[in-house]
Amino acid sequence: MIFKYAILLILLFAAEVAYFSIAEKRGIVDKPNDRSSHTNVTLRGGGIIFLIGIWLYSIASGFQYPWFVAGLTLAAGFSFIDDIHSLPDSTRLIAQLLAAILMLYQIGLPHWWIAPLALIVIAGAANVINFMDGINGITGAYSIAVLIPLAIANQQYCFVDQGMIVTAALASAVFCLFNLRPKGKARCFAGDVGSIGIAFIMLFFIGRLMVSTLDPTWLILLIVYGADGCLTIVHRIMLHENLGTAHRKHAYQIMANELQLEHVKIALLYAGVQLCISIGFIFLCPNSSICHWIYLLCVMTLLTVAYAAFMKKYYHMHEKYLASLNH
Repeated sequence: MIFKYAILLILLFAAEVAYFSIAEKRGIVDKPNDRSSHTNVTLRGGGIIFLIGIWLYSIASGFQYPWFVAGLTLAAGFSFIDDIHSLPDSTRLIAQLLAAILMLYQIGLPHWWIAPLALIVIAGAANVINFMDGINGITGAYSIAVLIPLAIANQQYCFVDQGMIVTAALASAVFCLFNLRPKGKARCFAGDVGSIGIAFIMLFFIGRLMVSTLDPTWLILLIVYGADGCLTIVHRIMLHENLGTAHRKHAYQIMANELQLEHVKIALLYAGVQLCISIGFIFLCPNSSICHWIYLLCVMTLLTVAYAAFMKKYYHMHEKYLASLNH
């Protein structure tokens, strides 16, 4: 088993390096803009390794989850095209919704009426994860922090083949080798193909887990991203901003830009907090519905208070940055 995963790790590393060569020749790069937290031109689309990893697993396993793989390929494929040539928002949304439908078919919902709500959750969560991909290392580190608890939970509930989770974790580790680096030193960025790709992978695993246990509180495995992403949207609504415009108001962005904290430290902070919350949920919280909901609500409250306190203390620095742009 270890030998098999070692071979897989080598193949993933070789695939990533091969993609770099293609990206350099084709000029697939990420140029900094007003929303960016980086200043150097960097290769874009390194997150394609997540899709490659799932394809390698699928080939080796005889395409055990064909509908999900088809949906993931659709969502990540259109995202990759968007990384190269910008696509209309409507085109990307349609592709993601079709991909979500294929994912839900593979998950196997217990009741048909859950599907509309599930589609909204998948589309919203995938785009929040995409928005959170703004500094070096945060996507790779956070993905590993989500996949480790999923692998632990899978030993008890057997909601998906363990090899698929391990493959996704190995792909994340390979990506971290090139992206979890100080500001200005990343070899590549995930691109939408990476952030949307890993979002669909994690949501598929969590969806299978929720259906297996009939427990929606497993969404806590994404609670840190969910708190920053959703609370930032609420904050922007309170500021009467157009939600369709680019911004740098996420807590992690203010840490990186206004507070000048190192990208790697911020990425590890988000991953570490999420991992601690998830491990506590699995090992410390009693395995009952009421306890799970209490744990979830307590964590949501603590993260909301922490977010509000952070913004109260440091958001004025971002306002100074915005004022400087107008002068």
